Amino acid sequence: MADPALHARAGSACQLVLASGNAGKLRELNALLKPLGWNVRAQGEWNIPEAVEDGLSFVENALIKARHASGLTGLPALGDDSGLVVEALGGAPGIRSARYAGEPSNDAANNRKLLEALSDVPVERRTAYFHCAMAFVRHATDPVPLVVGASWHGSIQLIESGSGGFGYDPLFWVPGENCSAAELDEATKNRLSHRGQALRAIAKAMQDDFRG
Repeated sequence: MADPALHARAGSACQLVLASGNAGKLRELNALLKPLGWNVRAQGEWNIPEAVEDGLSFVENALIKARHASGLTGLPALGDDSGLVVEALGGAPGIRSARYAGEPSNDAANNRKLLEALSDVPVERRTAYFHCAMAFVRHATDPVPLVVGASWHGSIQLIESGSGGFGYDPLFWVPGENCSAAELDEATKNRLSHRGQALRAIAKAMQDDFRG
């Protein structure tokens, strides 16, 4: 159900606002979407303030971000929200992953708190997964946004390992690779990760929608 409003163009490409300032995410999205005729631009180009993420799920927060960016630019927008879900902790840190140990966001403090919370949990019960939800809106009040979700399953180690990545990566054990997420090379991580999976899924959904 392609919308004529999507043809707001910069040169020959349709403009799309990414509701994030993450340079890596912007690069990945452009690599996937440029061949489909999209020019992805970060919301920082419009000095858009961060959206108030008051949803109760990853999907709700992804939609909040996308609608916020679209409403302030008048362009189609893509938002995402992701985090770590630890089953033994009832799903925590969940949507609070980035600020699990409080404000401001601090990766080292978050990892310490997670290890403390799991201190009495045996290895076999430390299963966890990263989840990423992505939402694409054609305009700010789009009643039928495109929404995808993807998960990356593993477990939480007893100690940190690896110096790459960010966030909980040093604690997240990737079974098929026999190492932590922080020990993966960038290409492998992008192929396996929740965000990489979600990026590919939303690119396909957008392509199918545009053709429709």
